Amino acid sequence: MNWYVIYTKPKWEKKVADQLEKTGIEVYCPMVTQIKQWSDRKKKVETPLIPSYVFVNIEEKNRNNVFAISGVVRYLFWLGKPAIVREIEILALKESLKGILSSVEISEYKTGDTISIPEGPFKGKEGIIKQVGKNRLQLVLKELGMLITLTKEEKK
Repeated sequence: MNWYVIYTKPKWEKKVADQLEKTGIEVYCPMVTQIKQWSDRKKKVETPLIPSYVFVNIEEKNRNNVFAISGVVRYLFWLGKPAIVREIEILALKESLKGILSSVEISEYKTGDTISIPEGPFKGKEGIIKQVGKNRLQLVLKELGMLITLTKEEKK
């Protein structure tokens, strides 16, 4: 048996995992707890670590059985074949999520907010947010008299 990666409809990861388990297929859907903030309250919400992906441990000959479940879109492919995840990688993922990533806080930045820069050459400096983009933030550093742009790096 191998671990395969299934691509699901957006926000269907938990439903797909539950339905696959009910059919007797071993499933792993890594989840993390985040604190989401709305205008009137904060709430802990369990969300998938890897959106739209679920891992299944299934025999090659039974791979098509997953398509009987609503919400399953397709398998993830690598070099023309279904991607196989090694058991050791699944175990490492499970181990890394034990207590370490149990709570992640996500906050939305708005124009006019004052923030402190957490790392890099301007670490510890405070700036006022001038503009917010999808992967970047423009800050006015009054102390240094300059406008800087912070860009979110994609991890490889």
